Amino acid sequence: MVTIEDIAREAGVSATTVSNVIHGRTNKVSSYTVDLINEIIRERGYVPSLSARAMRTRSSKVVALINHLESRDQQKFMSDPFFMDLTGAVEKALRERGYFLMIRAISDPEELTAFLRNWNVEGLFMPGLFENEPFYETLRGLKLPVVLTDSYVSDLGNMVNIGLEDFEGARLAVDYLAKLGHKRIVFAGPAVKPGGVVEQRLLGYRRALAQNGVEFDPSLVFECEFSTGKMMALGESLATRKDITAVFATADMLAAGIMSGLQQAGRMVPRDISVVGFDDINWARMTMPMLTTVHQDAEEKGRIAAECMIQRLEGKPASFRSRALPVHLVIRSSAGEPSKE
Repeated sequence: MVTIEDIAREAGVSATTVSNVIHGRTNKVSSYTVDLINEIIRERGYVPSLSARAMRTRSSKVVALINHLESRDQQKFMSDPFFMDLTGAVEKALRERGYFLMIRAISDPEELTAFLRNWNVEGLFMPGLFENEPFYETLRGLKLPVVLTDSYVSDLGNMVNIGLEDFEGARLAVDYLAKLGHKRIVFAGPAVKPGGVVEQRLLGYRRALAQNGVEFDPSLVFECEFSTGKMMALGESLATRKDITAVFATADMLAAGIMSGLQQAGRMVPRDISVVGFDDINWARMTMPMLTTVHQDAEEKGRIAAECMIQRLEGKPASFRSRALPVHLVIRSSAGEPSKE
């Protein structure tokens, strides 16, 4: 492994001079020497040692993004396109400021505590925190900066949250379906937990029904895990229901799976059943037909979350405690008026 001393010897300068160039302290180094050292660094493939820097400065420059999942789901979270868009934006913003992002799936608070003992991370991101789960008290007790995303927590303590207008997004989607003439509209999503995103979207669904004079029917609320087989199976099951004319899915991935199941069972979208999703991921423009959905900007959410973290890491107060980003409906081809047959 190439060291600073190797580069210094080849350039004919001191190790201190090389270190100053690496860390941008070049006010007392000639431009010729700077160019020479940088050229040697490129040719020799030198990479600064993070562990050595951490020992000197007691700063690792590493921030962790923790996804708290049950053990059986830990291999799936990286396949969620929305999560990857959010994570990519967080990583880019941190990298541009000299920080590094570590991603880790953790299933319980004890595992989180062990992780923090073993890794010198300077801050934590966590999506989807619930106030009634053990993770909440663990995070509230940390001295590290903690930035939440998509969390409905009444007492943030020292934490910051960046979320979304989930209620309004669902209301917009279902209001659109109702105004097209649909009255038997399915709500499809993961398990509804109190104080979470899915609950807010269910409340928005119910509000839109009420505003359009449609009675809420709890038998039209379907719970579905985000696995390809189960999402398609739900679509195939809904295809047997002649009373259903539309589906609102709480995520585009779920909407796409339901559409596939419906079509495999011989039902056409939107001729037989209309489908509207939520998120507006890239997949929404690759389904057939293209998906009508609620747009949210995952990259903007990630960028803002990263900026909040950087403010906290640099000792500055966060510019807000909790913020909900706006949404809007994107109308494509997967929803239409109910069939008259």
